[in-house]
Amino acid sequence: MKRMTLGLLAACSMLALGGAPAFADYQLRILHTNDVHDRVESVTKYNNSCDAKGEAEGKCFGGYARLATAIRDARAQGGNVVVLDAGDQFQGSLFYTTYKGDLTAELMGMVGYDVMTIGNHEFDDGPENLARFIENSKMPVVSSNIVAGPASPLHDKIKPYTVLDVGGEKIGVIGLTTEETPDVSSVGPDLTFMKSEEALRIAVAKLRLDGINKIIVLGHDGSYRDFEIAKRVDGIDVIVGGHDHLLFSNSAKNAAYPYPVVEHTPNGDPVLIVQAYAYSRYLGDLDVTFNDDGVPVKWQGDPIALDSSVKQDPDILAAIDAKRGPVDAIRNQLVGEFTAPADGAREICRAQECSMGDLVADAMLAKAGDGYQIAIQNGGGVRASIDAGKVDMGEVMTVLPFQNTLATFKLSGKDIIASLEHGVSAVADGKGQFPQVAGLKFDLDLAAEPGSRVSNVMVMEKGAYTPIQNDKLYGVVSNDFMRRGGDGYVLFRDNAVDAYDYGPNLEQAVAEYIEAHSPMKPATSNRINLK
Repeated sequence: MKRMTLGLLAACSMLALGGAPAFADYQLRILHTNDVHDRVESVTKYNNSCDAKGEAEGKCFGGYARLATAIRDARAQGGNVVVLDAGDQFQGSLFYTTYKGDLTAELMGMVGYDVMTIGNHEFDDGPENLARFIENSKMPVVSSNIVAGPASPLHDKIKPYTVLDVGGEKIGVIGLTTEETPDVSSVGPDLTFMKSEEALRIAVAKLRLDGINKIIVLGHDGSYRDFEIAKRVDGIDVIVGGHDHLLFSNSAKNAAYPYPVVEHTPNGDPVLIVQAYAYSRYLGDLDVTFNDDGVPVKWQGDPIALDSSVKQDPDILAAIDAKRGPVDAIRNQLVGEFTAPADGAREICRAQECSMGDLVADAMLAKAGDGYQIAIQNGGGVRASIDAGKVDMGEVMTVLPFQNTLATFKLSGKDIIASLEHGVSAVADGKGQFPQVAGLKFDLDLAAEPGSRVSNVMVMEKGAYTPIQNDKLYGVVSNDFMRRGGDGYVLFRDNAVDAYDYGPNLEQAVAEYIEAHSPMKPATSNRINLK
């Protein structure tokens, strides 16, 4: 059953009175990004900052200067254009570490974004920091399922949706933020998250009552949730997604899904679902034709690869260069040297042992010192790879951008095993809780029943691996985010003994470890044996 809109009812009335309105399809071009993670500069193939040599050799991708060129070129072609971002602009480079989103707000304004939704990483430095970003932004920042009470710094600052007037048509844009955010970030007091579907239904109903029949969901909830929502909530036309860093494309060999994925609402209308990888390397580009009922009837598009063929906008480069000094002072410090790449790819470190994960865990264990046998680092906290060659502090901080501190505590063997089980429980969803470890090894069968996927857990003691003992207390080092229950490690929070969360910064511990062992060859060492 197709939608009966107020506009269609009015048209029917005109026909009954002898009028003859001419209906015309409406075309909208949707440009979009997601999970930029403050890669304001161009990046290498490993998603680290690219240098002048890389630019000269044509080996750099993305960055705000290329985004600006692609967006401005698209607008210059005419037609109805909107520019949207699906969240996680924050966190991931020294520019964020230094400016905490202030530069991001400036650049998004210069580029001309129309709307942004809130990702989980927008809360990494607390609600006050996000509130300042919203106040500094020239665009609406929306999320329908965030409820900020009077005690929250975000009270009255987040609207559920906004309405854009584009070429004489009203476009509703509803924001959505993953319900996992309180578990993976710092949301502060008096802030709760509604169920995504409930929040969307309320927002859609309000927009429809206002006669708006073209509705885009700007969602930071993961593609797996986008597909579900599309099939369960009537009234939405497009979902511009983010959170799981996937490339939807009809041309790229490494695409996870076609562009767009087409699902259907309960009433049979199509919903177009798109995403454009991460780190500013692509600009999503979807053309949609709506009929007069607001239903998509035609669509085409593909993300634009922002490679070296896209020129960098000089105004954006100048704005970045003006803020570069404090950043360069930190990142140009030489740390050491790798004789092979350290693999920190998201799809690897969230699913199996990775060489960057081993390196980080080894560094944690070395820094913790005597009395600690085990290190556990969440794979989602490893944010990039590092190529072979000289390693500087900027690269280390791109891998570990969160400024976590080392946390030490004691935990029983039984709780360690249960925590490992939790850590491996969401590989299929690509979640960040996967454990990268040092000082222990285990077998992993992802096809086994929950509760039995981890087996043969062995702990390194006195130079040899011995079976873990359920009732024995082991010295564990992790990061303060995990120790407080982040990524669902509730046993670290609830059952830890002698917990101390205020050790040295993780990135500094890793830098010291690289320096002490350079030149070093990062590699895996059979700590997690897949069955």
